[in-house]
Amino acid sequence: MQTCVTSPPYFGLRDYGHPGQLGLEQTPQEYVANMVEVFRLVRELLSDDGTLWLNLGDSYAGSWGARGRGEQTNAPKPSWESKHGTSAPARNGFSNIGVKPKDLIGIPWRVAFALQADGWYLRQDIIWHKPNPMPESVTDRCTKSHEYIFMLSKSERYYYDNIAIKEPCALGDYKTPDGWDTSKGNGGHGSFHKQGREKGTTDKQRGHGRRHAGFNDRWDSMTKEEQCSGLRNKRSVWKIPTKPYSDAHFATFPPALIDPCILAGSRPGDIVFDPFLGSGTTAEVSQNLGRRWIGCELNHEYLNLQAQRTVQAGLILEAAV
Repeated sequence: MQTCVTSPPYFGLRDYGHPGQLGLEQTPQEYVANMVEVFRLVRELLSDDGTLWLNLGDSYAGSWGARGRGEQTNAPKPSWESKHGTSAPARNGFSNIGVKPKDLIGIPWRVAFALQADGWYLRQDIIWHKPNPMPESVTDRCTKSHEYIFMLSKSERYYYDNIAIKEPCALGDYKTPDGWDTSKGNGGHGSFHKQGREKGTTDKQRGHGRRHAGFNDRWDSMTKEEQCSGLRNKRSVWKIPTKPYSDAHFATFPPALIDPCILAGSRPGDIVFDPFLGSGTTAEVSQNLGRRWIGCELNHEYLNLQAQRTVQAGLILEAAV
């Protein structure tokens, strides 16, 4: 398998009705340890140049059943409590680990650092910016409108197709750290420093008044290439609206979120793996992009959804006249 694109059950989110399921651990440490064990097995299945793209949301202490998004007082009664008649495990034991009620637990980074310590290369944290976040009733903090996607690799060198996920760029992208537009004049830091001096900016203010050949040559080459192509290297903040899938459980992630993960992390014909397949978003996107896929899912209720989303499109044959 070339790459793994997945989103595990979040800590303290909900009860799926299966004994031993992930997400109902008594403590964050236990959840993190389970994540490490799962992705240790994933690492064994990946090719040596494979990557893992891991989407994780955070949780607040004492917010069990509030979908991991805050400490709403008007949240519906958690499924754990309605089924078991006891406090959810996420409410217990926090005093022993320094997490107080209303604390942001930091689950994504706890998992990321634990995976790093277990041998994964933690290559990047990507911010999934949601322009249409779920409303929250809290008034003592901001409404949460982002989640993390961590890109990890099995080896120091790995397959990554940055060309496949380049994004459109605008003229304003070509500016030096001081704000000068390098797309005008002679280009690069040379024209930038010249314009700065003409406007009365001193070398002391800039920190230096000479070109650093290596850096400036690379800067000039990069900006000229991007101006010619109209594309730039993809940034680490992805603005992607949530997109509910009407027939699925409510924890689906939008196809547009995993398009770049699959495009950058695999070639056509490669195998994409999702150990938490859910409604089959990863499978559907992989198939649409010409990749093969393998998925695992604990809840059998999602099998029909997966089958519907990955059914092969039939060929339309026109009879010869």
